[in-house]
Amino acid sequence: MRVLVQSLIVSLGLVSASAAVAAPKVTATIPAVHSIVSGVMDGVGTPKLLIPGGASPHTYSLKPSDAQALSEAELVVWVGPQIETFLVEDLDTLAPKAKHLAMTGVDGITLLDIREGGIWDAHAHDHGDGHDHDAHEHKEHDHDAHDHEEHDHAKHDDHDHEAHAKHEDDHGHEHDHAKHDDHDHDSHAKHDDHHGHGDETDGHVWLDPANAVVLGKAVADALSAIDPDNAATYAANQQVQAARLAELDAATATRLEAVADVPFIVFHDAYQYFEARYGLSAVGSVTVSADVAPGAARIREIQERIQDRGAKCVFAEPQFEPRVLTAVLEGSEAKSGVLDPVGADIDPGAEFYPALITKLADDMIACLGEQS
Repeated sequence: MRVLVQSLIVSLGLVSASAAVAAPKVTATIPAVHSIVSGVMDGVGTPKLLIPGGASPHTYSLKPSDAQALSEAELVVWVGPQIETFLVEDLDTLAPKAKHLAMTGVDGITLLDIREGGIWDAHAHDHGDGHDHDAHEHKEHDHDAHDHEEHDHAKHDDHDHEAHAKHEDDHGHEHDHAKHDDHDHDSHAKHDDHHGHGDETDGHVWLDPANAVVLGKAVADALSAIDPDNAATYAANQQVQAARLAELDAATATRLEAVADVPFIVFHDAYQYFEARYGLSAVGSVTVSADVAPGAARIREIQERIQDRGAKCVFAEPQFEPRVLTAVLEGSEAKSGVLDPVGADIDPGAEFYPALITKLADDMIACLGEQS
């Protein structure tokens, strides 16, 4: 009897080990993407999370274990060159055997152009369902369809640099570059900001739940091609995930409808997809680039924006110095809040994405609502 039991244990152990080996080796970059992949792979395997929630995907430094995971991966799922800038040059070398699935390159993903200057008008919205944004131009991979009057500094060899010392930007603000020692517009010297390499697409695509659904389908298809034996499981998981995200989306739209008209300022322009999805009224960002601290001139500009638009809340982010927000709010009746687009304090896994969207809505309502 003991021999039989031992034989069964060994046999089951071998089956378990075999199943683990058979599961595709998948690496996902940020927690939101990792969450979508985890849901699709449920019951088959667990993807490797490359970038922990508290780390910046723009400046992340790979550890040896990360490089090894990429080298062994059969599928790498990332947002795209606009976000994980450290992967842009080396992904082919780091993950030579893997299929590379960039969220911003998936057919059906809604893409929005970067908003320049950190000052903008709120999205027009229809209170009927919270999802009708006719005034906001969406695009699906049409990277030439944009109306930004932006400066391509890489092409400015023939530019009149004396005239460039003082220019008027597309918001009608005259900036004297000779006096910008305290101003975050120093980033104009390298005008391809933290969104990456001159690409005009806003990379924060994961903050629209409809985009998360599209990514889930693309992940299921990619995994099925790699691992056809589990294709039915991937498809079933994806359908469950899509239904759950649709419920989350509808509930979030209903919750946010009461604060949709309330103007607010964000710390950096990471929430455009969330705003567009739910018709929210962001009117500016404290900093033009998350990598450059706002100077005195920029703070004055945002203070004026708060007064002019009656912004009720200015949102900080946990990754950035809170004393900047104190300066921005000086002399204002606006409240302070915190938003986190990467969910640094949320446990990674399949439940991460619904928790992220829910927390963003919670934090918006807490600061913008009448009883906050």
